[in-house]
Amino acid sequence: MSHLDPYGGAEPRGWDRPERSSALPWPERDVEPWNRQAGPELSAGPQAPPRPHAHRPGEPGAEPYAPPREGRPGEGPGRPAGPGRATGRPPVGDDAPTSQLAPVRDDDAPTTQIPVVRAEADDEPEPRRPSGRQRGRRRASAQRPPTQQPSPGRAGRNLPAAIGVGVALGALILVPLFFYLEAFLAVLAAAVGVGIWEMARAVRRSGAHPPLVPLITGGVLTVGLAWFAGPDALSLGLLVTVLGTMIWRLGDGPAGFQRDLTAATLIAVYVPFLAGFAALLAAAPDDGHLRVLVTLVAVVLSDTGGYAAGVSFGKHPMAPSISPKKSWEGFAGSVAAAAVGSALLIWLLFDVPPWWGAVFGIAVSGAAVLGDLAESMIKRDLGVKDMSNLLPGHGGLMDRLDSILFAVPTAYLLLAVFVPVVG
Repeated sequence: MSHLDPYGGAEPRGWDRPERSSALPWPERDVEPWNRQAGPELSAGPQAPPRPHAHRPGEPGAEPYAPPREGRPGEGPGRPAGPGRATGRPPVGDDAPTSQLAPVRDDDAPTTQIPVVRAEADDEPEPRRPSGRQRGRRRASAQRPPTQQPSPGRAGRNLPAAIGVGVALGALILVPLFFYLEAFLAVLAAAVGVGIWEMARAVRRSGAHPPLVPLITGGVLTVGLAWFAGPDALSLGLLVTVLGTMIWRLGDGPAGFQRDLTAATLIAVYVPFLAGFAALLAAAPDDGHLRVLVTLVAVVLSDTGGYAAGVSFGKHPMAPSISPKKSWEGFAGSVAAAAVGSALLIWLLFDVPPWWGAVFGIAVSGAAVLGDLAESMIKRDLGVKDMSNLLPGHGGLMDRLDSILFAVPTAYLLLAVFVPVVG
């Protein structure tokens, strides 16, 4: 939008002025506004003081004598002021109104006064706090001492809690085993039910939803059949559990049927079928409790010897992609401890030569390690650290039964050969 003429004209200045002659507010051509020199009046820099209003001769406030302004070189009082004077049009060229605008230099731009803010990279690490205190931790003082967090052992678990829970589980098994054998069946059935619940809960992370009711019912039935009817009934119990789970699952529709049935079959074989061999061991006439005892002792010695050797000498990982904390040195300690302890115990309890007891211990230790690795692989595939948090220092019950479940079938077969069943 063009500015109005500061000298009283109501028409726009510059190139917007219409092409017609306009009457000047005074008769003198030499002092008309187009004849003044270009100056910094309209520049972007500091403005010059405003020019006083030109008064007509005889007008109140006019000076008695005002000398004419000097024009450009070659212009005088008797000569026309320049091109365009006859028509009143503004001159084209240096005398145009826009030529009065002083050029704006780059260093005078107002944007140069804004400080440049350097953008930091998104992946730039956060500077460390001067106090070294982690985010979310309160600062300790004399009135508020720092909270002592229980540090896990080198094996990754709380050792005092693990020992206490292990002793309690041992008492829960050995007391009914030696004083009331039928109560051991109840303990075994309860352990199977909890193990099935933990496994079904864990596999749900993969999207499978095995039916829990037929699995627990069939698992308890499988253990009971093995206790009262022997090995053939154990296989029958597994078959009944799988068929019952399949029929139960039909009520939920075909969506995901194969996935759910596969997960249910895995749980039925892994937990109640393998646990049924413990019932077969305990149901042996006269010495069933001793057979369970030597098997549990071999597993405990294998676990303890592997832990001690792995912590002290473990340098070569055994299966880093499955269980990084297991080492070949720990495996050697497991086998050695189980072999020595089983040779002595079987010789004392069953009057079997020690070398057969050593073979028994080596086989049971190898099966226990394989069982531990198998569950570690399942947990790693499911993306869980523990099956549950029922047992402090151990995780879930299946984290303690993993070694025993693979060890009891091996022990049942070897003891059936080394120590024939009486009667």
